[in-house]
Amino acid sequence: MIRKFFSYIIPIKIFKKKSARSKMIEVTWANGELVLDTENTNYSYGSLQRILRYGLRNIGYENILKMDHILLLGVAGGSVVKTLVDEIEYKEKITGVEIDPEMIQIANQYFNLNQIKQLEVVIDDAFEFVLKTKDKYNLIIIDIFEDTHMPNFLFEKFFLDRICTLLKDKGYVLFNTMILDEAHNVRNRKYISEVNSELFTTKMLPRIETHNEIIIINKVA
Repeated sequence: MIRKFFSYIIPIKIFKKKSARSKMIEVTWANGELVLDTENTNYSYGSLQRILRYGLRNIGYENILKMDHILLLGVAGGSVVKTLVDEIEYKEKITGVEIDPEMIQIANQYFNLNQIKQLEVVIDDAFEFVLKTKDKYNLIIIDIFEDTHMPNFLFEKFFLDRICTLLKDKGYVLFNTMILDEAHNVRNRKYISEVNSELFTTKMLPRIETHNEIIIINKVA
């Protein structure tokens, strides 16, 4: 494809749409791959896929292959789903929660997300879903952004405690956060300090991208 070839020289935008939830959504050929962006940040594929792959590697692909249910809060274009299914060859159930139906339409059209049979996409607010769900999960991936903004509820202790109660024994939380200033550093350190250290271990991974910091929580029991 000629656009793919030229994208190694200059990014080539092929789709642009204003979304009520996510402001401007763009699909672009960049360095030979399709990426999904909003106005100021990469939403799927590209650098975001590298970041989440790095987090999954830290958990361990062999551990992930033993899991039977993964919850993804924030689907966007579904790059982490593709990593799980295509690279790790994970075969079990994935539930993806996405608040923006237009994002899922784009993910289906440009990234064939609807062809992944083990993926169930739920259009819902992540906070509401987490309160309602009766399931337990081996891995909960939190990847929720509104452009460069992260909703405050993600860092509230109530939400943290609820997420932790949804983990199966020896389960993991992989939380992708954005750091733009010192206040965000303080916020992340406070978040980690509020995890119950008797039941869970926590760690921040060394950053591989300037503005993203991954927090991993592991249920030790």
